[in-house]
Amino acid sequence: MKNIVEITNMCLNYHTPEGETEAVKDFSISVKEGEFVAIVGPSGCGKSTILSVISGLLKPTSGTIAINTDKTVGYMLQKDYLFEWRTIFDNVCLGPEIQKNLTSDKKEFAETLLKQYGLWDFRNSYPSQLSGGMRQRTALIRTLMLKPELMLLDEPFSALDYQTRLSVSDEIGTIIRKEKKTAILVTHDISEAISLSDRVIVLTKRPATVKSIYEIKLTADERTPMKSRESPEFKDYFNTIWKELDLNV
Repeated sequence: MKNIVEITNMCLNYHTPEGETEAVKDFSISVKEGEFVAIVGPSGCGKSTILSVISGLLKPTSGTIAINTDKTVGYMLQKDYLFEWRTIFDNVCLGPEIQKNLTSDKKEFAETLLKQYGLWDFRNSYPSQLSGGMRQRTALIRTLMLKPELMLLDEPFSALDYQTRLSVSDEIGTIIRKEKKTAILVTHDISEAISLSDRVIVLTKRPATVKSIYEIKLTADERTPMKSRESPEFKDYFNTIWKELDLNV
């Protein structure tokens, strides 16, 4: 399989009136087509900064970044950023509408996704009428409408309560795998990282660089996030990564 993302010796420095701050240093990873990678690290180490560089929102100070796809890159943030005055159907169709490409085919695609992922009955509802989990599912469908090959997930479940977070991460992780998307997830939650991903990348404290990489191999009957937590290997990965992060504090 080809590498969708290739980053080599990437560095990013912030410049402020107080001076220069190293945020990321000599960061190198590659992500294969269809792979789900999670990035964890100490608070403030630069995890979200790395996603911003991959998405093109920030330009690195040095190093090389190659995104080997001609398709859209999807970006899910901590908040769903749904427009409260638009219906769920209209929110989902926002991307093609902005691109002035909201064709009948695109509307049919929106209908298919809403039906497939349990939101069709709420298509004429407004965001305020939905639960937090349903709002995040709507945000994911809005992203899928642009048919991205690469999905960037910046702590998309952090605003949810714990029980909802478990349920929604399971739903969205399953959807991303079903749609065969390549995904990079940034999270503070070690359990979330292990249960969702094929690899977990552990970062050092700032300036962030790769400290270690774990290939996640679980013997769960189904490789869904919820079933993955029941795997006997799960706690071993958790304890090992926890100790690595604890040493970074």
